[in-house]
Amino acid sequence: MIKKILLIIIFLVAISFLFFKEKTFDNNTIYIGSSLPKTGTIKELGTAVELGTNAYFDYVNKNHLLKNKKIKLLAYEDKYEPQLTLRNTQQLLKNKNIFALYGFVGSPTVKIILPILRQTNIPFVSAFTGASFLRNNYYDNIINLRSSYLQEIEEHIKYLHNEKHFTKIAVFYQNDEYGEDGYIGVVNTLKKYNLSLVAEGSYKRNTLSIRHAFHSIKDAHPEAIIMVGANKANSLFIKKAKENPNFIDTIFCNISFGDASEMIKDLNGKTKNLLFSQVVPNYEDLSIPVIKEYNKILKEYDPDFEPSFISLEAFLSAKTVVKAIKNINGSITRGKFLEQLKKLPKDTLQGLEINYINQQLLNKVYLFKYEDNHFIEIKK
Repeated sequence: MIKKILLIIIFLVAISFLFFKEKTFDNNTIYIGSSLPKTGTIKELGTAVELGTNAYFDYVNKNHLLKNKKIKLLAYEDKYEPQLTLRNTQQLLKNKNIFALYGFVGSPTVKIILPILRQTNIPFVSAFTGASFLRNNYYDNIINLRSSYLQEIEEHIKYLHNEKHFTKIAVFYQNDEYGEDGYIGVVNTLKKYNLSLVAEGSYKRNTLSIRHAFHSIKDAHPEAIIMVGANKANSLFIKKAKENPNFIDTIFCNISFGDASEMIKDLNGKTKNLLFSQVVPNYEDLSIPVIKEYNKILKEYDPDFEPSFISLEAFLSAKTVVKAIKNINGSITRGKFLEQLKKLPKDTLQGLEINYINQQLLNKVYLFKYEDNHFIEIKK
């Protein structure tokens, strides 16, 4: 009888081991899946994410940094439309070789797949969004590279209040999860300074329908506008504002999702009174070793490339992914990967300090103005 019970216990333990044993990824190629915009109003963001990522992965593969393995990005087009992101994610997860999801662009596109991320527990790394719902410690499998939108907004308002002594601040925002997250961040941050919005206006995602928002804000004569929008919508608003006397001295404060480089092109050099927050340093600062490496590797990958904050962020993200995989002992599993990401050495990104807090690896925000064809950091 005792022998029979022992056999049953051994059988159950064996079954449990097989059931709960984590999948290993021992193939020659590690596939990283993504969904991002390659066409549409923010296609430049998706293009830059692919460029920075593919350049570093190509460098890794050519130099055998993962020894006998290669790493490859498999990116599907979603046009910054949540339903397409959902479809792409489902398609990626059908591919049993997909090791992790990475570099998704946008808050509304990410929010729609949260139930899938919760259910599958697949690593979801370095999304190009600062949304607060990715930083509430509810999802163990989500790791961000960048600082949050709230941190960016706080830096803008601190500068406007402490340095400029402004009190009349408005917000222009995209009418979706991204914009609403930013809107709430602006309202709550202003409260810390005993201030409230003097005006607000929103527009629909993937459109340039800013007319109503413009008229909602202009009569308030704001000293500054926090712009929680995409680059083309932000640029169009600023163009119209610069032709209107109500905005003659207004400062336009853009957070990182509003692609700074593309905005500069759209505005044809009319960059007075523009402020940009970024989650990575100036891509021209070659005194930082990892920035120097970024410029060198991107130039080798694409001699015609134009550096940008976004492709730099993607490059840094790709570098952390590779380093975490490289640090895994034994068979590669998703669990080991997440563990290694969370305990990356502080000097992994040479010249930038990694400090894993609130589900993000980097925790610094930089403010820039644009003068003489260069982004110039505003030292705080």
